[in-house]
Amino acid sequence: MLTYSVKPRGGVVHALEVSEALARRGHEVELMALARPGEELFRAPRGIVLRVVRFSPPDDVSFDDRIQAMLAAYTDGLRPLLGDGGFDVVHSQDCLSANAALALRDEGVVDHVLRTVHHVDDFVSPSLVECQDRSIVAPDHVVCVSEPWVARLEQEFGVRAGLVRNGVDARRFRPARDTAERARDRAACGLGERFAVLTVGGIEPRKGSLVLLDGFARLRAALPGHDPVLLIAGGTTLFDYRDELERFDERARALGVTEHVRVLGPQTPAGIERLFRAADVFAFPSVKEGFGLAALEALAAGLPVVASDIDVFRGFLAHGESALLAPVGDGAALGTALARLARDEHLRDALRRGGRAVVARYTWDASAAGHEREYERVGSLAR
Repeated sequence: MLTYSVKPRGGVVHALEVSEALARRGHEVELMALARPGEELFRAPRGIVLRVVRFSPPDDVSFDDRIQAMLAAYTDGLRPLLGDGGFDVVHSQDCLSANAALALRDEGVVDHVLRTVHHVDDFVSPSLVECQDRSIVAPDHVVCVSEPWVARLEQEFGVRAGLVRNGVDARRFRPARDTAERARDRAACGLGERFAVLTVGGIEPRKGSLVLLDGFARLRAALPGHDPVLLIAGGTTLFDYRDELERFDERARALGVTEHVRVLGPQTPAGIERLFRAADVFAFPSVKEGFGLAALEALAAGLPVVASDIDVFRGFLAHGESALLAPVGDGAALGTALARLARDEHLRDALRRGGRAVVARYTWDASAAGHEREYERVGSLAR
């Protein structure tokens, strides 16, 4: 199993969880990741072998040159690992690791490459456009984690992809066991009696961060007595979103909410679990997602969810039953939905019940079983 990072981005989390679930089902799995010196996987793996290819980014080079250097380093690092492994399946979770594996396939080091396409990014740098396109059309087999992306790959790239589901670890992402645990978690997060809106994924255009600010400002205007606070966790990515961060800060100042927004950055596993237990509602106004794993984690933690009304979310969220869905890019609608949840305890309880039914359908063991079916197809193609 190949991934481009050791940070807790959605695709990396997916790679680790699926690897562990496959190991529980009796498979021997090695997870291989690219990391800078000193970086470690965001949590210790269980039941699998971890191989880390180290990479020191070159100084004073363009973004495209840095991507090419990362690709070369990963290819060189994987060559002895895959050449000596005798692996039945070589499975990449992103365009960078896929291109490294494809180079080794073309050298004859590995027989085939399977790739999960979580979503297709709107890249502008030539290196990433080429990397992404090749990683979609060149693998021997492709899978997606949601039906809309299966359809898009066929329409836009002529690629027929299989479908594998995401999952959630309901032992980690769970509601507080009692009022005492919730009180401790809220105290640890410094929330007091404030109404806490949580989002996970950091600040970037794809996450609808500016729309979230607009919606949050409307929530504060509608319910000043609740003294809402916005918690933004996560946000480690390969890409440079300094421009978006500047726009975010400017918008927060213009809306007068800067002191009520906490940008928390990457969290430890224990830290992110605590935030899910401590918050009151989860906001996820993404413009584009491959699946939306953080929303599933929120449901497992018993958080009412407000998300954007995109096809991927409609695949597992039902408006008014397991979440409230707001039109994409509509900060006013997002704020109205957040305020509605803040006012209506019965609605929050109803969404929690609906969320539990969704979570029951999405386990990592079920995801691993789906992967096994796709791996059998790869074996058939190889024969």
